[in-house]
Amino acid sequence: MSNLTTVRAIYSAFGRGDVPTILTHLDEHVDWEYGAGTTSVPWLQHRHGRDGAAAFLASLQGLSITRFVPKALMEGDGLVVALIDLEATVTATERTIVEEDEVHIWHFNEAGRVSRFRHRVDTYQHVVACTP
Repeated sequence: MSNLTTVRAIYSAFGRGDVPTILTHLDEHVDWEYGAGTTSVPWLQHRHGRDGAAAFLASLQGLSITRFVPKALMEGDGLVVALIDLEATVTATERTIVEEDEVHIWHFNEAGRVSRFRHRVDTYQHVVACTP
């Protein structure tokens, strides 16, 4: 399975809410949301391992996602970059987040599993949407 195919499978599983399938594609020690700065946004926290990735996915329960479109996927050596259009409402505040060209960065190890993941978003927009 190519890394590009793996990312497509992850997004397909995400669309179905199939967390166990997503986790099978991750390295046991995946560095999730690497390089993230300090923020109060639950889904933008730096996490480690499959349990950390599962905690990220659980944090998305605080969002009502109405649009999630992976519109471009680019593959390099051990790397896949995705551009995503996203619309979601923070359920606690009822504020909307609209991302055009949100960037997902997927790094793969030699075994073909995700070893690092990060999304680049408008962090300020996410913070404002989460603030009561």
